[in-house]
Amino acid sequence: MGDFSPVERQMRFWLVALAALLVGLYLLRGILLPFVAGMALAYILDPVASRLERLGFGRLAASLLILLLFVLALILALVLLLPVAVNQFAALIQNLPATAQYFQGLAKEYGGPFIEHLGGQEALANVERSLSDFVGQAARWLGTFASSLWSGGQAVIGVFALLVVTPVVAFYLLVDWEQMVATLDSWLPRRHADTIRTLGHDMNRAIAGFIRGQALVCFILGTFYAVALSVIGLNFGLLIGLLSGLLTFIPYVGSFTGFVLSAGVALVQFWPDYTMIIATIGVFLFGQFVEGNILSPKLVGDAVGLHPVWLMFALVAFGSLFGFVGLLLAVPIAAAIGVLTRFALQRYLSSSLYRGAESEARSRIHVDV
Repeated sequence: MGDFSPVERQMRFWLVALAALLVGLYLLRGILLPFVAGMALAYILDPVASRLERLGFGRLAASLLILLLFVLALILALVLLLPVAVNQFAALIQNLPATAQYFQGLAKEYGGPFIEHLGGQEALANVERSLSDFVGQAARWLGTFASSLWSGGQAVIGVFALLVVTPVVAFYLLVDWEQMVATLDSWLPRRHADTIRTLGHDMNRAIAGFIRGQALVCFILGTFYAVALSVIGLNFGLLIGLLSGLLTFIPYVGSFTGFVLSAGVALVQFWPDYTMIIATIGVFLFGQFVEGNILSPKLVGDAVGLHPVWLMFALVAFGSLFGFVGLLLAVPIAAAIGVLTRFALQRYLSSSLYRGAESEARSRIHVDV
C-alpha cells in the first residue's frame, strides 16, 4: 500500500469510525431505546438546567427538579389522555367496516350515473367490484394492524419501561453534561480544534433549533386540534388531534393525515350538514395558517438548514433500519450530515479542483503582490 497524505488518513479514520458506529447501532438497536431516549431528553432539558444554575441552583438539584417535574407531567398526561385515546381507537377500528360501506354507497350514488353514462352497465359493475375488493382489503389490513398492535404488547411494555430507565439515564447525563462536553473538547486534535468546534456549533444550532422548536409546535398544534375537534363534536376528535400533533414532527405528514381522517369522519357523521363539515376542515386550515405564519417562523426559524424532503427521507430511512431508535437519531444525524455537506461544498468551491490550476496560480500571485 502506498503512503497516504494526512488529509487522506483523517478521512479514512473518520469513515471507518462512522461505519463502525452505524454497524454498532444496527446490532444493538434492540436495547438502545432507553439510552438514546435518555440522551435526547437530557439534550432537550440541558438549557433549562443551565438557566436554573444561573438562578442559584446546584447542577444536581436542578437536574433532579427538572426530571421530577417532567415525569410527573408525563404520568399525568398518560392517566388523563391514554384511556380516552385507547377507547376512541378501539371504536374507530370497530366502525371502520360501516364507514367503508358508507363511502362505497356515496361513490355509487353520486358517481354511478356518470360511470354508467360513459361505459354502460358493465363498466359500472366493474367499478363496484373494484370498490368492494378495495374496501375488503383495507378492512383486512386495518384489522391485521390492530391485532398486531395488541399482540405486540412487548412493545407497549417497553414504552412503559422507558418511564423507569430513561429518566435515570437522562438524570446522570444532565448532571455531567458540561463535564462531558469539556472532556470531548479536550480530545479534539489541536490543529483542527477550531474548525471542529465551528462545525459542532452549527450542528448543535440545527439540531436544537429543529427538535426544541418543532416539539413545541407539535405540542401546541396537537392540543389545539384535540380541543377544537372535540368542541365541535367530531367523533374520535381527541385521538385525531393528538395523532396530528404527534405526526407534525414530520413536515406536512401530520397535517395531511389529520385532515384526511377528520374530513372522512366528518362526512360520515355530519352528512349532509355542510356547516359542521366545513367547520371541521376550517380547524385544520386555521391550524396550518398559524403553524406556517406564526409557530414555525418563531419557534423553529429559518436557520435550521433541514430541507423537508431530506428530513422525511432521513426519518423513513433510519426508522426502517433501526426502528424507533432510528426515528430518535434521524434528525441529529440528518442535521450533522447537512452541516458537513455544506462545509465540504464550501471547501470544494474554494479549492483548485473547482477553480482550476490557473485560477489558483493567479490568486497566489495576487496574494504575493
